[in-house]
Amino acid sequence: MKKYLYFRIPLFVRILTSFVLGIGFGYLLYINSDAKWVENTVNIIAPFGNVLVAMLKMIVIPIIFFSLIEGASNLPVKKFGRLGGGVLLWYFSTSVFAAIFGCILAKIVNPSLDTSLVTKTFGSQLSQISQMRAGGSGSASFGDFFVSLFANPFEALSNSLFLPIIIFAILFGIACRVVADTDSKHSQAIDTLLIVVKAILNACFKIIEWILEYFPIGIFALTTVNFAKYGTDLFGPYIKIIAGVGVGVILMLVFIYPLLIYICTRVNPYKILWKIRQPVLTAFITRSSSATLPVSFQTATKEFKIKNELSSFSLPLGATINMDGVCIHLPIFAILAANIFGMPMTPLALFGLVVSIVFASVGAGGIPGGSVFLLFMVLGNMGLDEAQTMLIAALALGINPILDMFETACNVAGDNVCTYIVAKRNNMFEE
Repeated sequence: MKKYLYFRIPLFVRILTSFVLGIGFGYLLYINSDAKWVENTVNIIAPFGNVLVAMLKMIVIPIIFFSLIEGASNLPVKKFGRLGGGVLLWYFSTSVFAAIFGCILAKIVNPSLDTSLVTKTFGSQLSQISQMRAGGSGSASFGDFFVSLFANPFEALSNSLFLPIIIFAILFGIACRVVADTDSKHSQAIDTLLIVVKAILNACFKIIEWILEYFPIGIFALTTVNFAKYGTDLFGPYIKIIAGVGVGVILMLVFIYPLLIYICTRVNPYKILWKIRQPVLTAFITRSSSATLPVSFQTATKEFKIKNELSSFSLPLGATINMDGVCIHLPIFAILAANIFGMPMTPLALFGLVVSIVFASVGAGGIPGGSVFLLFMVLGNMGLDEAQTMLIAALALGINPILDMFETACNVAGDNVCTYIVAKRNNMFEE
């Protein structure tokens, strides 16, 4: 079927063009002296951006829930034993480190917006947060937080409580794999159930494809409204956010990963990084861990001679659950939200942020822009209401394509580094 010219233009180009046009048109509205006309124009444009945010919120829970069940159920619990456990431990450890590292960078960068500007639109929400803090809403103990992770899954789904949803989905997926491997009486039924879960997940990804096609329109509307309200004051936060994510990813690539390679294998780490340059560059361009998988497989086979039984497990799993770049990216917007709405980031709040980011990164799905869907979860766990979440999401969507390039390159580098280190420590190379 012949595509229209609009659809033949790469989505990345369309999104950036919409973002630039939105900045220009929004700034023209910002400097316009006819306040009534500007207000009417913003009211006409705003729904086109709000519907993008609404569509993202609509699909985020199904994507996270079913992708985690599907991913956890594919873990070969019996077959791989120590080898598979080593891969999982590596992915989990680097995600925790990246989340902590991201929070430190976010506190250093400390992006914010002038409170007086935000108060124009969100004054009522700011006062509500002050009342909640005064009423002791921030005094929850670690025990209360831990117990809340195991809430009724149906209640969690209906109330968009992301952490209990993630915990239940992972446990359910692992339980399905254990039953399928150990109970011959019910294994066929479990396999059928997992086929249905995979089909539902594929349908959700198809919906995401449709939503992505709407991205340029929604981003133009969101960017126009933001710059019509805040003008050039947005450039400061944007520059800080891009710089924070970019510096974080570069430090992971040129310092953290090489250090881990040397500690674990005692080989020259930069020779290893040079060999994985092709998948990293491919990830930077495509912004998709899943789309980079064939290149990663080729690198593991030809450059390192890693046995297929390891790479066929480690690399696809990494494309699904190992999102170090996402763990660096999300704290920036979390701290931005905390600064805008005056939310104190206590040690318990930072601990909860790290936990939610690590678990959220598991559901990124390896698709372009996947971190956008996870932003809603992180902000929701911080206690932001719908209007506040919409503001932060609107700010994030405009520059997400740029950030996504850096974070995906970091994600794929982590997958390849993990596969090499586990292969080296377990002698999983072809003769």
